[in-house]
Amino acid sequence: MGILNIRGNRKTIVGIGSALVDLLAQEQHEFLDRLGVAKGGMNLVDSHYIGKLISQTSTPPSLVPGGSACNTAIGVKKLGGSARFVGKLGQDELGDFFMADLKKHEVESFLFSSDHPTGCVLSIITPDAQRSMFTYLGAAGQMRPEDVTHECFADAAIVHVEGYLLFNRDLMLAALRSAKDAGALISLDLASFNVVDDARDILDELIADFVDILIANEDEAKAYTGHSDEDKALDRLSRHADIAALKLGPRGSRVVYRKQKTIIEPMGSGQAVDTTGAGDLWAAGFLYGLVHGYSIENSGRLASACGYEVCQVMGASIPEDGWERIRKLRQYPNPDKPEKL
Repeated sequence: MGILNIRGNRKTIVGIGSALVDLLAQEQHEFLDRLGVAKGGMNLVDSHYIGKLISQTSTPPSLVPGGSACNTAIGVKKLGGSARFVGKLGQDELGDFFMADLKKHEVESFLFSSDHPTGCVLSIITPDAQRSMFTYLGAAGQMRPEDVTHECFADAAIVHVEGYLLFNRDLMLAALRSAKDAGALISLDLASFNVVDDARDILDELIADFVDILIANEDEAKAYTGHSDEDKALDRLSRHADIAALKLGPRGSRVVYRKQKTIIEPMGSGQAVDTTGAGDLWAAGFLYGLVHGYSIENSGRLASACGYEVCQVMGASIPEDGWERIRKLRQYPNPDKPEKL
């Protein structure tokens, strides 16, 4: 019996969010200084602006499938879980590229089609491994509330909602309501401090009414709670959610469940190359653990391992040797006493 009240024997984790293709570019800090944007945030832009920025990069960006909730779904599947992704694509080469990647990873898809181009994100990665995102939503921004019904979440144990949907409040509400109607628990990743700032007026109510698992990093937690002190921030994050997780990067993470705080130590000691997808893969490990009956501590350990491994490469795709190290934790006979990496 797991710590969560999951209906029946459900194991599927469904991610809903923006279907995007990531364009990854390594640049110096001065690149962002010239643009006058805060490092580490997410900025909504149009396709013309994306094209202009690409023309200014020192080398052509590399192309990889992305999107926060999709990265999480792929991570769950790579761990051996059951995963589904819900999103909207354009009828173009980028859309074909995105769908092919989901098929390659054997992630079940519930994809809507749009006449708009497939969305993309230009991620500028600075020498400190931080990524700053410039997002053109394209078709992803055309997903409508009426698209999202409880059929998208049939038999889901947990529906993982990326916070970027808060930019479309009607869509966010439709997703949350449909997930609840389908009998799933809801996990919300706050996504970015920009998202929190934009949705501050409705976040408390949404979390209290719908969210079972709330996930945030330090910047997002500070934007939401007003506290830079991690204990105060955690107390505030856990006010309405059954489980609240605070990700602290190289310092590990902290999780509160029923007023009990668990300290999750970081895994590995390598220097981060790129933090793209770190939070998404952390969520994959954590939610997989919860659905499969792991304790909070060992769900967190698995999450930490996933987050560490993805930071050792460019982009949000962990190579197979990294997954093999992660699976040692998952495959240990007693998941509450796993081997160390």
